[in-house]
Amino acid sequence: MERVRIGIIGSQFAARLHIASLAKLRGVKTDIVAVASANIDHAAACAGTFGIPEYCDDYRRLLDRKDIDIIDLCIPTDLHADFCIEAARAGKHIICEKPLTGYFGKDRPEELVGLAVGKELMLKDSLAVCDRVVKAVEESGVKFMYAENWIYAPPLVKLKRLIKASGGAVMDIRAEQSHSGSVAPYSRRWKTSGGGALMRLGAHPVGGVLHLKHYEGMIKNNKPIRAKSITAEVGQHAKMEAVLKEQKKYLVSGWEDVEDWGVMVITFEDRSTATLLASDGVLGGVRNTMSVYLSNAVIHVNMNPSNVLEVYAPEPHIFRDEYLVEKLETKAGWNFPSPDDDWVRGYTPEMEDFVDAVLTDREPVSGIGLARDVVETIYAAYLSAEQGRRVELR
Repeated sequence: MERVRIGIIGSQFAARLHIASLAKLRGVKTDIVAVASANIDHAAACAGTFGIPEYCDDYRRLLDRKDIDIIDLCIPTDLHADFCIEAARAGKHIICEKPLTGYFGKDRPEELVGLAVGKELMLKDSLAVCDRVVKAVEESGVKFMYAENWIYAPPLVKLKRLIKASGGAVMDIRAEQSHSGSVAPYSRRWKTSGGGALMRLGAHPVGGVLHLKHYEGMIKNNKPIRAKSITAEVGQHAKMEAVLKEQKKYLVSGWEDVEDWGVMVITFEDRSTATLLASDGVLGGVRNTMSVYLSNAVIHVNMNPSNVLEVYAPEPHIFRDEYLVEKLETKAGWNFPSPDDDWVRGYTPEMEDFVDAVLTDREPVSGIGLARDVVETIYAAYLSAEQGRRVELR
């Protein structure tokens, strides 16, 4: 195989991010053959913007094509599992955005699923869905590539090399993704998002932390160090009385049955711990950070904000429409733009690993095992917060 041929399902933010990240590989290692979207106008706009030769409004047409090797799923999370299974049965390798799946309560009449359904049922059902995807992938012999960009972010890749070089024990990890709130309407309700801040934002630091401990175990004992138990709390800060009284809103509000803040502590088999924070209540641009405390070293990772580039403007219009940082409320004052956000956060290296995995017939760095572990960890956190107890993992 000289080049892999990709069909993309979805045409909005995630799809455009993936296509942009594949730019350096197109025509060399990969061809993007077609894009499909339920909204034909969106599909046409995406194809026109990025020079994709064909588009359609029925994703099944991509599954039927012999000239497509990889299906890239850039669709809402509640569709991931069914589309993964269909793609696997069609013999297509799969790129799936994070998280793999969750509990959405589509078969339940309750409007506010997050308040009506116990988290123990959510954990059980979401893992059952994960296992169906795993089974379909294994039976079809296709590759499953889990699009967790944190795993590929150059700062985290360097972190892994430093851990290996130091030989020290990773005792304590503290990681966070936070910002001022998603503007997507689907994020407000459990039925369409599968959870709140822990699900949408926490999936990144959870994936990064689980991967690091897996890596540490493999380089030291050829056996991954796995999560043993979870303790968590969640909250709805936007519904605090003091916040509700404020006339001017700087943060996204309108959360229904999902949390806008969550924290979890993961205890691993080797007694090390990781504390993870996810919040929709943080102004000043997106925060992607991780601190690792080893027995013989300390390593801080600041994907965002990073001071590799510092800029100042007395008024927001000065930098015009030049991109500075995701979720930034104003371009006035001091800001910390990334010279190449997609590269620093791992999107570009992620796509290259996926394409190379298919070209060379090897497993990707981020695969189905991590995807399932992330779902289990997050829903165990929801159960812990609901019941006020430590939850032991299988």
